Amino acid sequence: MSHAEKMLASLEEGHLEEAKKHYNETLKFGSHEEKFSLAEELHQLGFLEEARELYENLLLFYPGEGELIIELAEVLVEMDNEEEAIEQLSHIEDDDISYPRALLLMADLYQMQGLFEVSEQKLLQAKNILPDEPVIDFGLGELYSETGRFLEAIRYYNHLIEKGITEIGGTYIHQRLAESYSVGGSFEEALSHYEKALEEHLEINTLFGYAFTAYQAGYFETAIEKLISVKELDPDYHSVYLMLAKAYEHEEQLEESLDTVREGIRQDEFNKELNLFGGKISLKLGMDEEAERFLRDALALDPGYLEAGLIINKLFFVQDRYDDVLEIAQMLTAEGEEEPQLTWDLAKAFEGLEQYNHALKQYRAAYTYFKNHEEFLTEYGQFLLEEGLREDAKEVYKQLLTMDPSNDEWQDLIDRLQD
Repeated sequence: MSHAEKMLASLEEGHLEEAKKHYNETLKFGSHEEKFSLAEELHQLGFLEEARELYENLLLFYPGEGELIIELAEVLVEMDNEEEAIEQLSHIEDDDISYPRALLLMADLYQMQGLFEVSEQKLLQAKNILPDEPVIDFGLGELYSETGRFLEAIRYYNHLIEKGITEIGGTYIHQRLAESYSVGGSFEEALSHYEKALEEHLEINTLFGYAFTAYQAGYFETAIEKLISVKELDPDYHSVYLMLAKAYEHEEQLEESLDTVREGIRQDEFNKELNLFGGKISLKLGMDEEAERFLRDALALDPGYLEAGLIINKLFFVQDRYDDVLEIAQMLTAEGEEEPQLTWDLAKAFEGLEQYNHALKQYRAAYTYFKNHEEFLTEYGQFLLEEGLREDAKEVYKQLLTMDPSNDEWQDLIDRLQD
């Protein structure tokens, strides 16, 4: 039994000191074949420092040997030493049989560092050497997909499909094509490839991608079917609930939509978007109390959640709950929200509470933003008339008249105010 074999046996038995002794003996006295074989084994077992030392030792005897350099570089990558790995790979001559493999590894490393142009150069260089190598086409497809160049990604993925290759390293090419077509807005093509991907391998993210693409394409029944399948496979797949609820809404199945929201919140109680959507659906169903609960829960999760605040304020205005409007508007303002609609809401709330000085201040602040907004100007003009601010009211109605010169009612008001 060789020293290398003895070391591996000692490791298997947990005798680390003895393994270290056999390792040192292999390093000193072992054949080159033994060292190379032991380095491969140690790399697989995670003994990276020892594997690195063995490869570096062999390179003293075989300087510039491409295969050894690549093995060493892969160890260095696992040691988070990408720069040294690239430096080692750069020593491989372009006539070395391992040169294309070195280019691929360098492309991966540069891509990991965000140096996409350099990565592309290395891949295209490898493509010139081995024009029919599937791994290179796959690498180019992955690079272009990551950088948002989906048409180019599709071209290289299709090269693989044309060669009958549908899977590389556990990645399914039809899934990649489906994702690329979907992002590019080619939904029909995407759905076709999603179907093929799911025939090859049922995987929950692929199934969700199919549903999402069907939703984008307006095939809401298909989206519902696939989303239900996702939910059945994994009830904790939180992304499914909001999309499923929205798909039900598009199909006018509002009760099912609301049930889905409730189910989703049971799974993910901190999801403010689900609470917001639950509030919207409840309002459509005329369930005002439940809508308020959903919207208040959304605001409890995020006190600066502007959309939820504006919607609940609309509900409060219908119910003449002006104090509640103030509470929400002031909370959002305290969170740093500077939405003009909040100023308008405050103006109307103060008016409803008969706090007219405060209302006037807010109306005047809102006017800066809504001077071309007919509904606001109508409310503001009426408020000014009721407060006896005739000159201000006249200017507001003149502004309204420029927006609709044929409105006789506003012209009459202006005439009376001038008289």
